[in-house]
This record gives sequence, C-alpha cells and structure tokens, in this order.
Amino acid sequence: MRQDEIWDVEAAENYDTPGTGVFAPEVLTPMVDRLAELAGGGRALEFAIGTGRVAVPLAERGVPVAGIELSRPMIAQLREKVDEATVPVVVGDMATATAPGEHTLVYLVYNTISNLLTQAEQVECFRNAARHLVPGGRFVVELGVPDLRTLPPGQRATVWHTEDGYIGLDTYDVLNQHLVSHHFRFGEGRQARLFRSPHRYIWPAEMDLMAQLAGFELESRHADWAGAEFTGESGSHVSVYRLLPAADRA
Repeated sequence: MRQDEIWDVEAAENYDTPGTGVFAPEVLTPMVDRLAELAGGGRALEFAIGTGRVAVPLAERGVPVAGIELSRPMIAQLREKVDEATVPVVVGDMATATAPGEHTLVYLVYNTISNLLTQAEQVECFRNAARHLVPGGRFVVELGVPDLRTLPPGQRATVWHTEDGYIGLDTYDVLNQHLVSHHFRFGEGRQARLFRSPHRYIWPAEMDLMAQLAGFELESRHADWAGAEFTGESGSHVSVYRLLPAADRA
C-alpha cells in the first residue's frame, strides 16, 4: 500500500491519543525542548507533520513551524487544532516537496523516514532537508535501531509488544531491509482490528552515509530526546546532522 492509502480518514481520526503513548507529556516535553533549542531562534520545518503532535506545541513555544505532509486526512486533523497561518503545510512527499523560505531546523521524528521504502528515496529525503536549510542548519532524525538480534534463525516475525487488547509484531524481509509492522487491537469478542505499515529500516552507519551524500555531518547522536548515551543496546536514536557550507561538502 502507498503511504497516502495507509494514512486515510480512519487512520487519521484514530491517530491522536491525548496525554498517553507518544502524546504523553513525558514523551513530548523533552522532544519539544530539544527541538526549540536546535532551532536557535530560527524557523523550523517538519517533514511528515501529520496531525501536529510535535509542531503544535513547538509553535506554542514561539518557534515558527511549517510542515510537509502527504496525507490530506492527517492535515484535516491538524486543522482542527491550528489554522494555516499558525502552521502552514505543503501537501506532498517529504523526499521531493518544497516549502517556501529558509530554515535553521528540519526535523523528522518517530521512525517516519522508514516510511520511504527505498534507499534512493531516503537519500533524497536528506537532500530535500538540505535544500530547505541555511548553511549550519540542522536536520534531526528520530529512528529505531533494527532489532534483528531478536529474530531467530529461519523466522520472519517477532512480537515486540503485548498488553491487554493489543499485540504488536513485525515481519521482516532481511534481504531488502523491509519490515511490516502489524498492530492488532481486540476486545472480548472473536474479531480483531488490524493496522499495518511497511518500512525500510536503516542502520545508523548507513544513515550517516546518506547524510554525507547530502552535505551533512553528524553533530550528535543520543538514545533519546533527553540526551541519554547511545550504546550498542539502545533501541532507538536521535541523530542531529549539521549542513556544511557548500565549499566543505563532499
């Protein structure tokens, strides 16, 4: 399925979980704090802005924020929170669409770069970030580390979360670095609701090379938004790339 088919009206209407999950204050507050710091008083651009989970509180901090988003239903949910003047959005693919103006910060959170299903598209996403940034500006990517150590030999699926009424599992195609996340939600009856999303996972070193191809250098990498050390056991990372002056780019 295409991303615009996955993020349809039903998915958009059920995306927000105010106060819980990725909308919990303990998740959002350190993220917004860090992004506001990295913006350095300039303008920010969010790739795949969605329903405004991050952009709205960042704008409330006084950071001018714009966005690029492929899904019109997700934008419709955003518009229930803020108007176009407050958070302008360009409809399009984050690897190719262009937002007006120059920015000191472009950010892409919550594994969303993996929604681009080829290495070439992911490289173009880095290049698109570079096109929107002033020299010295930063591109921030939050992404999970591929959890292949939990995949037994000969098996293609792992269960990564279970709780009452919910099971999350991933199926892998390790040859092509693809996975599909399956989210099963169910009650007392015999029926379950399934939401699936395809991804191309990226190793941190591979992502650093993508950044180099687009004229960036790695400035920092931490295990979370609060600045915890990134180690071999970290399940995710927040990587900050700085755009080099044109004369210094490879």
